[in-house]
Amino acid sequence: MKRKDAIILTGDHHLSTSIRTPLRADAFDKTDAEKIENIQHHFKMIMEELGLDLTDDSLSGTPYRVAKMYVHELFYGLNPAHKPKLSTFENKYSYKKMLVEQHITIDSACEHHFLPIVGYAHVGYIPKDKVVGLSKINRLVDYYARRPQVQERLVLQVLNDLQEVLDTKDVIVSVTAKHLCVSSRGIKDQSSYTTTLEYGGAFSDPNTRQEFLNIVSQTAL
Repeated sequence: MKRKDAIILTGDHHLSTSIRTPLRADAFDKTDAEKIENIQHHFKMIMEELGLDLTDDSLSGTPYRVAKMYVHELFYGLNPAHKPKLSTFENKYSYKKMLVEQHITIDSACEHHFLPIVGYAHVGYIPKDKVVGLSKINRLVDYYARRPQVQERLVLQVLNDLQEVLDTKDVIVSVTAKHLCVSSRGIKDQSSYTTTLEYGGAFSDPNTRQEFLNIVSQTAL
């Protein structure tokens, strides 16, 4: 198979190689300001190659706007300095039933085409000795979403972090999202969406897992 054909196939199949987001060792040697300046330069070249007139008032600021968006908004989750601190608390109430945080907004981008991935995450766990602040779950999901992503990797990254900080395998993570790399290019299917589910511990039991699925299927408030 030709190299270009293999590149297209990898993207269309949404293949990934690791649970870790692929990053170079020198990924954070440059400051954010330096990255913005460099991205601005290269994106200007992309626009010029497309034949756009950057002397037009509407387009002249686009390279800077895109660069700033990449570094400070869409992909800030690449930098571990932005990872939320997952503060845990003693489970003083001895709450031992399922806790579910649902309909957490996903605003990410496909790492194969840099097109948006939009949807929702649902996260559940069964506490043992520790509980985590509810907003921390949302922040963790957002942190991992704000990087070039593969949906299968996203659920695993959230799952593994929560299992570690809560010191329990009893965690489940579901993401349902629409991929613009499917709806806007390739097959151009406007109605399909993708669901990924990862879990461990008590959620390996079909009845416990179904209880979670029944909860997240309820209409949002």
